[in-house]
This record gives sequence, structure tokens and C-alpha cells, in this order.
Amino acid sequence: MIRIGILGDIGSGKSYVANNFGYPVFNADYEVAKLYQKNRLIYKKLKKILPKYFNSFPLKKDDISFAILDKKTNLKKITKVVHLEVRKKFNIFLKKNKRRKIVILDIPLLLENKINTKKDILIFVQAKKKDIQRRLKKRKNYNPRLLYRFRKIQFSPNLKKKRSNFIIKNNFSKKFVRKNIKNILKIIKS
Repeated sequence: MIRIGILGDIGSGKSYVANNFGYPVFNADYEVAKLYQKNRLIYKKLKKILPKYFNSFPLKKDDISFAILDKKTNLKKITKVVHLEVRKKFNIFLKKNKRRKIVILDIPLLLENKINTKKDILIFVQAKKKDIQRRLKKRKNYNPRLLYRFRKIQFSPNLKKKRSNFIIKNNFSKKFVRKNIKNILKIIKS
């Protein structure tokens, strides 16, 4: 099985690119959102370590954001609880797709949490800063302070770019992205 990890800055279009490969995608952000909505154990663990912030299930995005912004150390506490469960989901995904030729890993902290292997093919999604900023501002829950906190726990885009095998310049055009993906897949499969 070939594992392709998608890297890039927040808002660069990693999920968009990942979903255009045509192979099974493990989307960590989606899994986290599902855990907040459906996993009562995650709620209980978070309520135990951060009782001031979490009072009801399912967990609300506003409560999570408030906890992260209220105290610097809260983000680490939350990720410690949540990432353990996400890793379990990831292992289930790999077992379920073990016969697949290629799987796509859309995991924002792929390198930071040492989830990648040496054999993984890493693709960096590069977009213009002004395009990223414009896209982020359109998001319903856009908060520059929250973005700052998330960026602080991630490796810099430059480091991710250096570690990547390929770069896709994302101009947010489906035709352009698909052409880049086709070229990369041709190289990988040869």
C-alpha cells in the first residue's frame, strides 16, 4: 500500500486536494469533529481535565474554541485526549483499506505527531497567502487568535515543504489541481 500524506498551511486546500485523488482518504479533522459529536467518552475525559469549559454533550465548537483561547495549555490537553482516539480511527482505516493500492492521509499534524513513515510520499499543497487568508475569512467560525494557536503547534510551512516529495500549487481550480495529481500519480506508479 502506498500512503500519500498531504501537507500544507491551514486553509491551503489540503482536504480539497486529498479528495481529488480518487482514493480512500483519512481526514483527521472530520474524525475529530465526529468524536466531539458522537463520543461520550471523549466528552467525559475533557470534562474531567477541563471542567470549567465542558458541561454538555455533544461538545460544542464554541466551547472548545473558548477553552483553547482562554488558556494556552488547554490546546495541548485537548489534543492529548482527542489524538489518542483519532490514532485508533486511523489504524482502523488502514486495516480496512490494506488491500488498496493507495490511501490518502489528510492529517494536519502528520509530521508533528510522527504518524508518517519513511516510505510515505509527502505532497505539500502550496497556495498564495492572500488566497489562504481570503478563504479562511469566509469560514463560519473564523477566529485569527484561534488560527494563531493552531499554527503554533504545527511545523512551519517551509519545513513541511522541505520534507515533501512533491508540491502542488493550489490556485483553487479543479482542472489545475487534477492535472497536478495526475502527473504525480503517474510518477508514483512508474
